[in-house]
Amino acid sequence: MTTTQTQASTDALMQEVDVHLVVRRFDPEVDSRPRWQEYTVQQKPTDTVLAALHTVKWTQDGSLSFRRSCAHGVCGSDAMLINGRNRLSCVTLIKDVGTELRIEPVRGLPVIKDLIVDMEPFFAQYRQVMPWLVNDDDPGFRERRQSPEERARFDDTTKCILCGACSTSCPVYWAGGDYLGPAAIVAAHRFIFDSRDRAAAERLDILNQRGGVWRCRTSFNCTDACPRSIAVTEAIEEVKRAIVADRV
Repeated sequence: MTTTQTQASTDALMQEVDVHLVVRRFDPEVDSRPRWQEYTVQQKPTDTVLAALHTVKWTQDGSLSFRRSCAHGVCGSDAMLINGRNRLSCVTLIKDVGTELRIEPVRGLPVIKDLIVDMEPFFAQYRQVMPWLVNDDDPGFRERRQSPEERARFDDTTKCILCGACSTSCPVYWAGGDYLGPAAIVAAHRFIFDSRDRAAAERLDILNQRGGVWRCRTSFNCTDACPRSIAVTEAIEEVKRAIVADRV
């Protein structure tokens, strides 16, 4: 690419374009069922989908409701369906998804209003797997040390930001019931394979129940949806193998 072409490409990214949003709306105080509402805003291709939603809320419709906090892909509060795929709106660029946007709340959790879902069922499942270090041994004046290899064993699953994108992309999770979901299993994995932890067997017992890992159908939706690129399906399979090995 020549310098002139590079400059032209850069200039194009700096020019505002029309972005058409079709948003699934639901206000329990006035709506008996969800409805669709359309908006058109001016944004740069390098702007995020969250920026487009902000433009709608701040300049066109203050009643539009959605969650966001850090706006930098760390808090995980702004997971939503964007053109049929679970994403974080704060790190999804318009140039990557196009100017025709269909935005919906994530599936599998009750909708409170518009793009805001009730996360309490999700966190209740998360708490069931004891997502904290369990170790009553007194380390004395020293830390509970790990080798780099021991730390690397569960490094991938420490990246979870609890956005819920993986669980709410799972068809089994959508069906409801007692399935703990991918995010809870990822949280369990992080401690099951931590050399400092002493509750791996207890967590494996929890995950060996009806609502545990055996409900997974290995569709890889969870891995595809994860904004942190965690190998979620692989983590679930590792937990399955640990359960089997413990009982052979």
